[in-house]
Amino acid sequence: MLTGLSIRDVVLIESLDLVFGPGLGVLTGETGAGKSILLDALGLALGTRADSGLVRHGQAQAMVSVSFDLPADHPAGALLAENGLEGEAGEPLVIRRLVRADGGSRAFVNDQSVSIALLRELGALLVEVHGQHDDRGLLNPRGHRFLLDAFGRIDSKQAEAAYRAWGEAEAALAAAREALDLAARDREWLEHAVAELAKLAPEEGEEEALATLRSNMQKGARLAEDIAAIGELLDGSEGGLALLRQALRRLERIGGEDERLAEALAALDRALIEASGAEEALDAATEALACDPVRLEEAETRLFEIRALARKHRVAPDALSALAAELSSRLAALQSGEQGLAGRERAVCESRAAYEEQAERLTEARKAAADRLDAAVARELAPLKLDAAKFRTSVEPVPEPQWSGRGRDRVEFEVSTNPGAPFAPLTRIASGGELSRFVLALKVALAERGDARTMIFDEIDRGVGGAVASAVGERLHRLAETAQLLVVTHSPQVAARGNRHLLIEKSHDGLVTRTGVQLLDESRRREEIARMLSGAEVTDEARAQAVRLLEAA
Repeated sequence: MLTGLSIRDVVLIESLDLVFGPGLGVLTGETGAGKSILLDALGLALGTRADSGLVRHGQAQAMVSVSFDLPADHPAGALLAENGLEGEAGEPLVIRRLVRADGGSRAFVNDQSVSIALLRELGALLVEVHGQHDDRGLLNPRGHRFLLDAFGRIDSKQAEAAYRAWGEAEAALAAAREALDLAARDREWLEHAVAELAKLAPEEGEEEALATLRSNMQKGARLAEDIAAIGELLDGSEGGLALLRQALRRLERIGGEDERLAEALAALDRALIEASGAEEALDAATEALACDPVRLEEAETRLFEIRALARKHRVAPDALSALAAELSSRLAALQSGEQGLAGRERAVCESRAAYEEQAERLTEARKAAADRLDAAVARELAPLKLDAAKFRTSVEPVPEPQWSGRGRDRVEFEVSTNPGAPFAPLTRIASGGELSRFVLALKVALAERGDARTMIFDEIDRGVGGAVASAVGERLHRLAETAQLLVVTHSPQVAARGNRHLLIEKSHDGLVTRTGVQLLDESRRREEIARMLSGAEVTDEARAQAVRLLEAA
């Protein structure tokens, strides 16, 4: 709810502080008194374009500040939270706008600087402005589906979830097709590579083992003659070991004869043990370094094949077995790709069907809500002297590219102003008076949705009077039971319905012209309504009629 408006140096307004309450507030005054200035100032605070012409002559800047008390669940709270502008709990929301005479402007929310774009978005959540030539709100077809859904309390969450699932399924199918196309281009290479790797069947660590085997056999071939010669010197009946054993046996027979012979025996025994160890090591080396030319050739051939294949695929030799598994998997995926693709195509069809089912439910719910809304608006037309007119809510399908999580419907409010005339959008109504009354009738019907935003009606009763003006006032009063309304009016019937009455007056002290606003007490309010009834000269009859209007309200 709008609670306060402060204006400094805006056109003819030097200084003005207004307090607003709930219900229906009416603003009246003679033509040219400055009602438009007041609305311009409020619009400035809510994000309309800054115009240096709004700055009062001779001043450096103009300032407008508005305050709101909002319920905890008001949508403006979420927007403020998203932008780090949350205030203290229970504190009012304060918006301030400064406009300099040189054309620059700044905006603040709770004393924090904000962009004009954010201010405009916030203002749209706080206040609705309705006038004869308003091209937003009710007259903008882009918002009609939202208004109908709110009126019918239509929940589109299931359709939104189904639409997301359909989109995800289509994305998965597109990715699978792209992967399949890429793999198909590589099919011949994959088949050759997998066959080549399978034929060679390299194992991890095999390259190092083959390299070691090859190196050892090459050493064996080079050292074979020397090893054989050493073996002949050690082995055989005339070899070194045989001679050592003969010497040991003779020395054993005489070793006890002398201490020094015993020492020689021990040394010779140790030498024989070491020589036997050397013989065993030589036999082991002979076996390890044995060179089989056929085996050497086979090892070299396989080693070179493994290394060549590793270079070909630009991997380490030990990575060939993992590469073989990867390429085999890719080939298997390619070969089974058509079956997988068919499964994803089925998923797309199923998710599309699920979305279409939810979208059809939305359409049915909207058509039912449209019937109820049409009936509600129709009940308001006759009292507003629009009984020859008809209203309908058109719910029509849109092309598939325009489908969304909110369904596949285009919703637009249409009217026929004369019997037999075709239905047309609200914006094509020629008469401003008819348009304003249609807007009021529609707004009263939509009030069932419990929208608690502040609404401003700018001369919505223009061009009507008598019983029609009374009907307009009665409907504004009813609408104000669930929302805060501010109405700029020239109709005494409407003014009499207000909970608060503000009078906009222009004064002149001989030098400066100023616009001011006063909250009227009962006596002055009665006098203002009498003026609205009679014109410049207020008569007793007009005063009596004003009393009757106020008592009837």
